[in-house]
Amino acid sequence: MKNRLKSGKPVRSEAATGVLYGVGAYGLWGLLPIYFLLLMPANSIEIVANRVVWSLFFCAIVITVSRGWGKVRVALKNRRIMGTLTVAGFLIVINWLTYVFAVTTGSAIEASLGYFINPLVSVLIGVLVLKEKLRPLQWAAVGVGFIAVVVLTFSYGKLPWIALVLAFSFGSYGFVKNRMGGKVDAITSLSIETAVLAPFAVATMVVLTVLGQATLTGFGTGHFWLLAASGIITAVPLLLFGASASRLSMTGIGLLQFMTPVIQFIVALTLFGEHMSFERWIGFSIVWVALIILVVDMLAAYRRTSRMRKFAAL
Repeated sequence: MKNRLKSGKPVRSEAATGVLYGVGAYGLWGLLPIYFLLLMPANSIEIVANRVVWSLFFCAIVITVSRGWGKVRVALKNRRIMGTLTVAGFLIVINWLTYVFAVTTGSAIEASLGYFINPLVSVLIGVLVLKEKLRPLQWAAVGVGFIAVVVLTFSYGKLPWIALVLAFSFGSYGFVKNRMGGKVDAITSLSIETAVLAPFAVATMVVLTVLGQATLTGFGTGHFWLLAASGIITAVPLLLFGASASRLSMTGIGLLQFMTPVIQFIVALTLFGEHMSFERWIGFSIVWVALIILVVDMLAAYRRTSRMRKFAAL
């Protein structure tokens, strides 16, 4: 009875809420390549600088409306929280720069590969750093994923650096956010992360303007508002991700992340018309086998947990 509301409806668990937030975040991220192409001829550096600045504006509005400035002040006074969020901010800007560069230079498929590998990286971080114990199928998935990277290295003729930078930067970002737990809510966390990056972003925008390379005000009203909208488009999925990461284990986060690369891959292949060689199909197929193994393990674990809950409720 304690797990039910007065209306008789079951209370949604923190884990279930985390899954819903995660699905929203990863679904929106999957569609981002379409938005970035609409921002051209802005280059990746200008796009990321605008993302930081406009995200900070959006966060400030949300905090003001929700009367959350008190939480921000508390977080600013905590050195440990500030240090953690500063690291998170620089990790996410590395991820953004690499991803936007990939999409705007015709490498969206390799970018999707990075997010296919990302769940395996998250699981690996869970083992190496958090000492989480993996089940046999999870170990198998990590091993198959490693084989896929080797195959794709031969396919590309070089280490797929875009994919690896994306996978490890975002996997590390997820780890840092996960360590925050419930100490800082999603909007406060994102606000501080973007505030840390904002001086660098503003300086970048000024330099680009002086050099005559900025496009923010030189390509019409529509282009201006598209770039300005990057605040909302950036902040919303990150807020959803932050809310998800604070409720799920690193393994749980890793198991959800396959949504984003599936959408990205389909967009790159169908809308952008990027080429996939036979060798790359083989490498991607091996990655997908690893993800299928993870999904099978996730479903099996979910069923076991459900049975245990039912037994405990008796």
